[in-house]
Amino acid sequence: MMLKRLSALLALPMMLGGCVTAEYIGDNVAASFGLAEEAPRSYTSNEVSEAVRLGVVVSDEPLAARAGAAVLTSQGTAVDAVSAMFFTLAVTYPAAVGLGSGGLCLVRDTSGRVTEFNFLTRAPARGGAYAVPGGVRAFADMQRLHGALPWQRVVAPGEAYAATGFPISQALSARLAAAQNVIRLDADLAAEFLDESGQLRATGSEVRNPALGLTLGQIRMNGADGFYRGATAARIEAYSAAQGGAVTLDELAAVTTQQGPARTRNAGGLVIHLPGARTGAGIFTNSLFDNLARQPGAGEAAIAAAVRQSLASFGVANLPRDLGSTGFAAVDVNGQAASCTITLNGSFGSGRTAAGTGVVLAASPAVPAGLASAFLTPLIATGSDNVILAATGAGGPNGTAAAVYALLEATRGRVPGKRGDLRSTGAAPFDTVNVISCNSEACVPLSDPGAHGLGTAADAITASILE
Repeated sequence: MMLKRLSALLALPMMLGGCVTAEYIGDNVAASFGLAEEAPRSYTSNEVSEAVRLGVVVSDEPLAARAGAAVLTSQGTAVDAVSAMFFTLAVTYPAAVGLGSGGLCLVRDTSGRVTEFNFLTRAPARGGAYAVPGGVRAFADMQRLHGALPWQRVVAPGEAYAATGFPISQALSARLAAAQNVIRLDADLAAEFLDESGQLRATGSEVRNPALGLTLGQIRMNGADGFYRGATAARIEAYSAAQGGAVTLDELAAVTTQQGPARTRNAGGLVIHLPGARTGAGIFTNSLFDNLARQPGAGEAAIAAAVRQSLASFGVANLPRDLGSTGFAAVDVNGQAASCTITLNGSFGSGRTAAGTGVVLAASPAVPAGLASAFLTPLIATGSDNVILAATGAGGPNGTAAAVYALLEATRGRVPGKRGDLRSTGAAPFDTVNVISCNSEACVPLSDPGAHGLGTAADAITASILE
């Protein structure tokens, strides 16, 4: 199977947008998947995870985690890794993240400064069902400021998966099963994820999205302008207009990333960095932090009580079952950390793919699922100039609560060491929390114990082969 996939990758030049050589694919794209005899390690909820002196990543979807870990083996930074995971997730986990999505990231650079990158989706000036996306621009900005690898290197893994195909993971399969009605209403989604009899393709089935591969090829060659300007942007505008939307070329070209210092709190000798008050996510996270800290007990009961208090204070009574969100993080050997949370404002966003692009458009934040952005929770905790925790909460208030709870446990001297140490309300149907837990010498990646994600370390043997 490994040799078969490698052969497919080496055949990729005829399928990618632009002019690419077989040597490039062999040296860069195939390597980005970690296609070596020594695969990155994964962790289960009932074992004590081995701490490693290597860069680590964690994601809700295993193929994306492997892509991020492989970037770290190539001397990439934490930001290189999360950028590679974003573009891979846009292909392998499109129910929760895509080129049409938005979100929040926290980045700790090697000087110890933590910056918040705000690229949440926004409603077009003239309204409509679709959001103006910020993700592609934001990861281009972050990677330019904090990356070490060529831009092409972080886009290529997702491009290759879209063009040559990928197996449906258990993580994606769970989201597909819950979104069957959405998938059936969009021709592109149906063609990719339904079989000839109109049933969902089984876990492990190979699927691909050639149109998305071509769009990613434009982004690889032309940076963010390959998405926000030119043919891709024109197709998005035309599709939006034809479907009663209002996303314009001018709005796409004007997309920028807001940057600023993260909010900080001090507790238990740690400095906690969280989203600022500029966003609903920052306000809700701060409220939940206060309510959790005041709970007399611990565990799931305490989390559930804190969630109820915070939701009541904001007047939130009902939420969609799937908010179409995800979170992923990376820490590299130099101490750079990146924690990112992304949303499409509902499962598969608007449920519509812009014709000719493969891009699933996020729903406008004005729809009920637009509340998803208030529950995006990237967190970074530091102590003695080291990263102690990089956590992500996504998928709703349960995700925020689980991430904050892990952080509070760290302030009490109980840094999580295995997946089973992570807690939530138990009410969320999908992935809610991912954590990277560190001491002064090593880090442990922990994916949600109730889901199918992957915590992965960059493999030292693979690194030596690539060098």
